[in-house]
Amino acid sequence: MQRLLTTATIAGLLIATAAAFAITERLKLTKSAVYGTKVSRGLSPTCGCARGKAQISFKLRTRDDLTVSVLNAHKDEVALVASQSFSKGPVRLKWNGRDDFGKRAPDGVYLVRIHLSGAHQTITLPNKILLDTTAPKILTVSRNRDVFSPDGDKQADFVRLTYQLSKPARVVLYLDGKQVLKSFHHPQSGGVSWYGTSDDATLPAGAYTLEMGAVDPFGNSTPVAQRFRVTVQIRYIQIAAHKITVVAGHRLVIGVSTDAKRYAWRLGKVKGNSRSRVLNVRAPTRKGRYTLVVQEQGHLDRAAVFVK
Repeated sequence: MQRLLTTATIAGLLIATAAAFAITERLKLTKSAVYGTKVSRGLSPTCGCARGKAQISFKLRTRDDLTVSVLNAHKDEVALVASQSFSKGPVRLKWNGRDDFGKRAPDGVYLVRIHLSGAHQTITLPNKILLDTTAPKILTVSRNRDVFSPDGDKQADFVRLTYQLSKPARVVLYLDGKQVLKSFHHPQSGGVSWYGTSDDATLPAGAYTLEMGAVDPFGNSTPVAQRFRVTVQIRYIQIAAHKITVVAGHRLVIGVSTDAKRYAWRLGKVKGNSRSRVLNVRAPTRKGRYTLVVQEQGHLDRAAVFVK
């Protein structure tokens, strides 16, 4: 008799376990009333840009009355985003970063909660929304050179600016208030190279003051007054003096500033090539005024030579 009771008990337990397993499996197969969720990773209500609002989108399997709220990190309700009936299909909402009293919510992490009245279900989406209104700051900037020559000869063609930011952001370089460079990624530290261009054109020789700012992933931008300023010099091939006097038939010795390994020169009808930073050529034997021309990669400089 005892053996029969034991067998019956075991059989009952097995049946109950199987039933529970079947119910669990059915629950796993039950599709969620909300699917296809997409929520912005963050927003900045003060940026004045497209990221000033958080996008909240999802799909409903059936029509239902929804109450959609934004919660803070403590799961307290901050803002009511929607309270109405929605049809089956896509639902697209926005949160402007303000609470129910119209006051801007403090920086921090927020969540979205959806209550479905008909389905008697409340869902808190796992997607976190970061509200961030802090502009990135430029902490340090260093450069690899003060003078460069963007002539395409692969010799000091650019200036490299190495930076450290207060937060991950894309670096932006401005020249006379106009953007001339923007990095592709958001590292907190790194470097950018400027090849002396503006509006896709290489700039002429001269001194230029660059301003470095940054824009974070949520659209916060370094204020103009806080941009880091650095002055660099663009210099192409250049003769040390632009008025030279030499005795006829004597040697003309003049410095040539260039980063090129080789450059061409012409004095009157005589021409040649040189690798030296000091050009040493024989002056014409006839007195008069001549022009000395030095050229490298399409850039040139001239000097008036008076032979006496």
